[in-house]
Amino acid sequence: MADFGVYVHIPFCASRCDYCAFATWTDRGHIVDEYVDAIVVDIGHKVAAGMPPADTVFLGGGTPTLIDPAHITRILAAVPVSAGAEVSVECNPDNVTGPMMETFAAAGVNRVSIGVQSMVTHVLASLGRTHDQENVARAVAHARSAGIRKVNLDLIYGAVGESLDDWRVTLLAALEMSPTHVSAYGLTVEPGTPLAADPSRHPDDDEQADKYIVADQMLTAAGLANYEISNWAVPGDECRHNRVYWDQGNYEGFGCAAHSHRDGRRWWNVRTPDRYVELVRSGDSVVAADEVLDAETRSFERLELSLRTSRGVPVDSLDLSAAEMEGLVEVRDGNAVLTRAGRLLANEISTRLITGD
Repeated sequence: MADFGVYVHIPFCASRCDYCAFATWTDRGHIVDEYVDAIVVDIGHKVAAGMPPADTVFLGGGTPTLIDPAHITRILAAVPVSAGAEVSVECNPDNVTGPMMETFAAAGVNRVSIGVQSMVTHVLASLGRTHDQENVARAVAHARSAGIRKVNLDLIYGAVGESLDDWRVTLLAALEMSPTHVSAYGLTVEPGTPLAADPSRHPDDDEQADKYIVADQMLTAAGLANYEISNWAVPGDECRHNRVYWDQGNYEGFGCAAHSHRDGRRWWNVRTPDRYVELVRSGDSVVAADEVLDAETRSFERLELSLRTSRGVPVDSLDLSAAEMEGLVEVRDGNAVLTRAGRLLANEISTRLITGD
């Protein structure tokens, strides 16, 4: 049976990164207590309605480490979990302390995802990030001292002014911390962000491709296997929560703007934390809208998501000749799996998927 996931959105940030389009706020610190209260109540309602124990829990944001660790404990205490559940929290390295990690571990957290982005000062400035990269190693050490073995480092490549050597510096510094997982994403331009408003800062596609190749070479050489286009892990330490999404599994989202999925129906909550609190208090639904996917759409999305992973897709679901697949796809046990070169063209290759329905 596939894992069931729970996602909790913590929308509070000290500052907003120039590339960020997520539902986050820098001026809502005064409602943190009420917001956490609302999440706990909302979870309680869903549990009473029959929500199953979670196999994976992920607290993201925003900046979960910006709020009092006792709030994280309260939220996690409200979520029923299965034996051996994966429980992750996103962390800003500047906020992490030893006592915080000890509190997290006592609450059941066994995986942290640390927002590193870069280990080069001028690249962080280009991204609009304010954290001190020296705190990254401290954050990793605090997590491990608290007994949290699984550590993901989130990296971003492609900022203007980032050379290939700068990117190598970031990767080397990340690998020196022996992470069990690395996520490396090409910088994307999201509408409405400061980055979008300044074309001179937009990433170059060819440079991003070069940096992806370097990342894959260095990470795989260090023993982290690529299992999804942008994710590498020590074998056995892949992120189970992300796999719930990639496998079209069921998950429940709590907090403002959080998304949920159940057997082909997707829905999402109201976007602002204030409105979320109001609706929970009044006993009204927090759902902003939903959609129901038909069988053909679900089948195509299943292939599209699987194509991005190391599992690949059945060979007969790709409308490509043997000549077209050469160099881009490897056939393993009847499945077509993207090569490194193929991963760079995944979006184009996905247009050649056929469901057979």
